[in-house]
Amino acid sequence: MAKKDYYEVLGVKRDASEDELKKAYRKLAMKWHPDRNPDNPKAEEHFKEAKEAYEILTDAQKRAAYDQFGHAGVDPSAGGAAGAGAGFGGFGDAFGDIFGDIFGGGGGGGGRGRSTVYRGADLRYNLEISLEEAARGTETRIRIPAMEECETCHGSGAKPGTKPTTCTTCSGHGQVRMQQGFFSIQQTCPRCQGTGKMVANPCGTCSGSGRVKKHKTLAVKIPAGVDEGDRIRLSGEGEAGVNGGPTGDLYVVIQIKQHSVFTRDHNDLHCEMPISFTTAALGGEIEIPTLDGYAKIKIPAETQSGKVFRLRGKGIKGVRSTAHGDLMCHVIVETPVSLTSRQKELLQEFESISNKDSARHNPRAKSWMDRVKEFFAE
Repeated sequence: MAKKDYYEVLGVKRDASEDELKKAYRKLAMKWHPDRNPDNPKAEEHFKEAKEAYEILTDAQKRAAYDQFGHAGVDPSAGGAAGAGAGFGGFGDAFGDIFGDIFGGGGGGGGRGRSTVYRGADLRYNLEISLEEAARGTETRIRIPAMEECETCHGSGAKPGTKPTTCTTCSGHGQVRMQQGFFSIQQTCPRCQGTGKMVANPCGTCSGSGRVKKHKTLAVKIPAGVDEGDRIRLSGEGEAGVNGGPTGDLYVVIQIKQHSVFTRDHNDLHCEMPISFTTAALGGEIEIPTLDGYAKIKIPAETQSGKVFRLRGKGIKGVRSTAHGDLMCHVIVETPVSLTSRQKELLQEFESISNKDSARHNPRAKSWMDRVKEFFAE
């Protein structure tokens, strides 16, 4: 089977630069690496195809031969101008970077002479606020511990007046290359832990780490409408990076205290309102609490316990909402307690009158009893 054109394999133009070739190869290598595609038998074939194309086109001698003679110019069996055994330096460096991308390696490549740079860790802070603060928004201050650059050594880890020396194991690269057959694998230098430096005289303040633990106070603005679990990102307020790496971020996670009256369901609020037996039976008007004060609702006669009354717009306007939610008032008919003799007497008289036409006065009870009778009659 005829081989595909190398430029077509990588998806680049014939005048593509080395950076464009590398970018295209990295993308394909990460897509088709066999370890990322254990269930795709063709992944290894695509991976090798892209590797071969990149190997040829990043070698100036091989690329010139390929451009002039095609595959025959780089086929060792055909005696081409550039054999397959020519230099692998460019491929090795690129593959080392790609291998790190695939398996979680970081930092600079070993061939660049740079120590590994690490981004500072992100931090999380759980902030508990009241329902009212969540609804209206607020601003508060928090105090957090974090690793910051040592002011004594300015992050070098070396005692003032001294300097770190280049690591002799990795020659200051921060990474070492392990050869395993055809593959060349980069890993963090075990001696300097990726810094590329050795500290003979550690800083007394940070013990050579270049960072110290401090507490800092930050102002946090809570937007109106935040809900349980929402996160507020404070960019650059996490831990300091290593070897000049960027600082991490701080994520403030909102937790809302349990409220004595309301429960929240997204932008809606719910509350229970007890009403008397008389109000439920005869109807009336009651006042219910809202986040903005009190509101009145009319209770129609013969209201049953559990009836829900909706007050539109009396809920919470969420962070990403355009309108307020509603307030759901669940009325609960309260059974009277601590009755006097006269109250008991009146209730007994009321019960006696009601029983004379129970189907009319207690339709729910009658309906339920009818269903029970039907059940046992089956």
